[in-house]
Amino acid sequence: MSLTLLQLYVFVLAAFVGFLVITRVPPLLHTPLMSATNAISAISLVGSLVAAGSNKGTVSTVLGFIAVTAATINVVGGFIITDRMLKMFKREPAAAKADPKAAPPAVK
Repeated sequence: MSLTLLQLYVFVLAAFVGFLVITRVPPLLHTPLMSATNAISAISLVGSLVAAGSNKGTVSTVLGFIAVTAATINVVGGFIITDRMLKMFKREPAAAKADPKAAPPAVK
């Protein structure tokens, strides 16, 4: 079995298992899952920085730069989405409760 075929097999298997795991996550766990995904994306960002700075040739530097750009967009976008999801769980301020010391509202 060639190395490329083995790598393709592992990739397809990982994609299938990842899809099954993600689709079975309950909605309550989406925010922690996004945070973990952001951490994994940050690790890939470090790896792409190493690839970009390895000075193995022009092609590896350009591909490393593209990887750095894509990983940075992924990390920043993930944190923006996580922040929006966390804001959904915040409660509104208790403006409806009347302060007994406050003046009654004016009637027009």
